[in-house]
Amino acid sequence: MLRLVSFISTLFVALACGETTPITEPKPCETKPSGEDAVRLQIFLDEAKFGPGVIDGRPGTFTELAVQSWNEANGHPLADWVAANTEARKAVPNPLATAIVPDCATDWVNEDLPTKVELQAKCKRMSYRSLGEFMSERYHTDVDYLILLNGEARIEKLKPHDAIKVPNVRPFMIESLTGAMYKTDEAMSQRHAVVDTKINQVRIFEAAPAARRVAEPGSEASAPTHPNRGLIASFPITPGEDRFLKFGTWSVRNSVELPYWRYDLKLLETGKRSSESEALNIPPGPNSPVGVFWCGLTKPGVGMHGTPNPETIGRARSHGCIRMANWDAVRLPTLVRPGTTVEIR
Repeated sequence: MLRLVSFISTLFVALACGETTPITEPKPCETKPSGEDAVRLQIFLDEAKFGPGVIDGRPGTFTELAVQSWNEANGHPLADWVAANTEARKAVPNPLATAIVPDCATDWVNEDLPTKVELQAKCKRMSYRSLGEFMSERYHTDVDYLILLNGEARIEKLKPHDAIKVPNVRPFMIESLTGAMYKTDEAMSQRHAVVDTKINQVRIFEAAPAARRVAEPGSEASAPTHPNRGLIASFPITPGEDRFLKFGTWSVRNSVELPYWRYDLKLLETGKRSSESEALNIPPGPNSPVGVFWCGLTKPGVGMHGTPNPETIGRARSHGCIRMANWDAVRLPTLVRPGTTVEIR
């Protein structure tokens, strides 16, 4: 079991690697933050279920969108940075923590994982390719940021029981996944999700309130009249290619951890399904093309799912689905269930 020297909210303690100057009545941060303030803001938004993307201390478009969504839910002007930064400083006193590489990590790493799908279909699991990859995804970041924090040599030579600096975020515990299938839920099945392919974000609402768009970065953004309590979460996504993506309103059909993926070259190239004998079954795992979670829609072949490359969210197109970082995708069954309506626009 992974042991953290520091954890979330009131459980934070000083980072073991050194002391930092305590912040006493800090001046409100009125713009996009930098340094430790940027990391703590990203962690705060992530914990609040308004995903900022990769936690790396370099807040970009997805952090801006997350701030806007958080502001909308809490009744602040959409373009305002003061409220979120102020709350982040309270909630995340220490943005970095020391984490120990767990023994179970080696069960999820295969340095020789093949790249050809024909060989992947023969594997037991689509594992991580390194312990650095395992630890970076565990703490909602990328290998480059772990190298920045710890040095390249240390990350490249990681082994169980090594201690490294990581973002002080609630870890994604891949070893807790069991392959569970999630059923309908009285409350969650009534919710509504909006996949906005223009700004690359999915927004999740309680039942009843109409979906409201987030203002695009750089546009004029005024305050909501009242907090939009119907907005409960938002996450960065990569939508499918226009020629495959189906716009409209569907609903969640199934929801499963560690899914197998049916590799169908004909379907990927033309959108038409081939025979079973022509397809390959790719085993589950974090490096599966659909990541560690699949949320299928009533439109065949379309779903929200994880990805093996979280750093490409928002940049690289998928074939016909909605890709999310694995650490965001695994939260879907706590927010939506079969029956939830999903509008793709």
